[in-house]
Amino acid sequence: MCNPLGVQEDAIETTNSYDASWDAIWESGGRVNEEGYFVEMSIPFSSLRFQRSDDVQTWGFDAIRSYPRKVRYHIGTFKRDRNNNCYLCQSLKITGFKGATPGKNIEIVPTLSVKLSQERENETEGNFDWRTKQIDPGLTAKWGITPNMTLGVTINPDFSQVEADAAQMDINEPFDLFYPEKRPFFTEGSDFFHSDVVYTRTLRDPIWGIKLTGKEKGNTIGSYIVQDKLTNLIFPGSQGNDATTIEKESFSSVLRYKRDLGNKYTLGLIYTDREGDDYFNRLGVIDANLRITEKDRIVIQGGLSSTHYPDSIIEQFAQPEGTFSSYAATFNYSHNTRNIDWYLSYEDLGKDFRVDQGFVTQVDFKELEVGANYTWLANDQDLWWTSIQFGGEYDHMVDQSYDLLESGVELEFNISMIKQSHIYIDYSRFREAYNNEEFDQNSFFIHHCAWPIGSLHYWINFDFGDRIDYTNTRLGKRFRFSPGFDWKIGMHLTLNLNHTYEQLNVDPGRLYNANITEGHIIYQFNKQIFVRAILQYRDYKYNVEYYNEDPPEPLEQKLFSQFLFSYKINPQTVLFLGYSDNYTGGEINDRDTPLTQTDWAFFFKVGYAFVL
Repeated sequence: MCNPLGVQEDAIETTNSYDASWDAIWESGGRVNEEGYFVEMSIPFSSLRFQRSDDVQTWGFDAIRSYPRKVRYHIGTFKRDRNNNCYLCQSLKITGFKGATPGKNIEIVPTLSVKLSQERENETEGNFDWRTKQIDPGLTAKWGITPNMTLGVTINPDFSQVEADAAQMDINEPFDLFYPEKRPFFTEGSDFFHSDVVYTRTLRDPIWGIKLTGKEKGNTIGSYIVQDKLTNLIFPGSQGNDATTIEKESFSSVLRYKRDLGNKYTLGLIYTDREGDDYFNRLGVIDANLRITEKDRIVIQGGLSSTHYPDSIIEQFAQPEGTFSSYAATFNYSHNTRNIDWYLSYEDLGKDFRVDQGFVTQVDFKELEVGANYTWLANDQDLWWTSIQFGGEYDHMVDQSYDLLESGVELEFNISMIKQSHIYIDYSRFREAYNNEEFDQNSFFIHHCAWPIGSLHYWINFDFGDRIDYTNTRLGKRFRFSPGFDWKIGMHLTLNLNHTYEQLNVDPGRLYNANITEGHIIYQFNKQIFVRAILQYRDYKYNVEYYNEDPPEPLEQKLFSQFLFSYKINPQTVLFLGYSDNYTGGEINDRDTPLTQTDWAFFFKVGYAFVL
């Protein structure tokens, strides 16, 4: 995809996933004139993965122009059947490409990274001491070792991110928050590993890695091995999770295999293994994706895990001794048509199921969920609305002893209107069990967004109703308010600002107020060069007298800033120059501490892609 100025975006889309983190090397250009705009895209065969053959090939093809006005106009090469749940199956078929080849499929990317950082001796007190002074050369390479298999290798890679994770409200949350992967070595080919049991951000500080991906006829293979300096661990439970990091090296490996049976059925398996000093976690999963009709799909998954933790982890986090094992099974049936959608799903995860290379924060439960919705589509373009959707679901979850975890219903209403605006309303009524008590809860979520003018997009969210105070095991009333906007000021400057405010009231009063503000300012000089500033500010205020035990500090303040200069010819040929720092303040150890700089970091990275 590209916009009228030729700025690129690319993604990998399959029948049940859309991965925008994938990057390919291709050319694009665009210009705006009095009549509209022109766009040209040149995509080399070397950036695509397809089978080499001297015979005639048949490729699926679609070309789309999509733009919103009073309604969203979607112009493509074929008319989509909304009663068919497979978009890719409907694409036009182009026959030809005889002798087409992706070339030698060799890509070599040497990199050089410079990192300098300092931190205070005691966070907000003392002098700054050097934490990092290093110059790191690195190398990443890809090679098409066979016509359809690509081998990737990275040595001493720079896995640092050039974009800070979006700030999320992490107060009163029993489970860890999810952050997407942004590091190029892992995002490349990530569609081969698309699954909850593979979450590459568990790999904290890799030393080297090797990856093999490809497809031969109906067989898809993806695998990697990485040596990591540190080992991240998640200890899931039925009502919350713990997490820690072991400062020991480990080897992580993943194997993914899928077999296409015709164009409707896929069978596959995933095997993951992580080995360290007196530690291992091994997992085997089989899965099936069965498109039984054009409207109906069944997805089944089952797995077994085996884990052994060091004695220090067993004692500190109350984990099972010795080697322990458990299982997981999921089933999902979905029916999708132009107007009616419904689904049935069931999950069963054993108490000792562990996925140390994935993002599974909750285990020890059985869950049944059914849901449906109906969509009305406007046939008259003069109407003020374009679609209306109403739906609901029922959810029932118990632990492996059949004690209640959560049970209730959810109703949803969604209306899309002119100026790309819509309103979404969600009402939930459910009973939740926590720490041997049960709580009846009612809650509302309201979302509204719109593009009042072409350059401005705004949104606002309200989340209010009953909410458990998980720290003190009692019911409270939560109110969360989250406004924000994106504003394109002219052709070069973009401003993004969002804020989240949350409060929780309990008996006898206000437990906390929490504020998070985040802003991005980007100035785009041209397609290749931009400068960006990111600011994140957190302000948490607690009424410590309302905590039963282990109260937090009364006031916690955090400020993070990041500044980046980016010159990017393609996803691998880049130059980054950046600076970041952190400030901390509040009431710390019974002292009022103003916002004080705790650390700073400077980084420089240059990489160049040699494509053969």
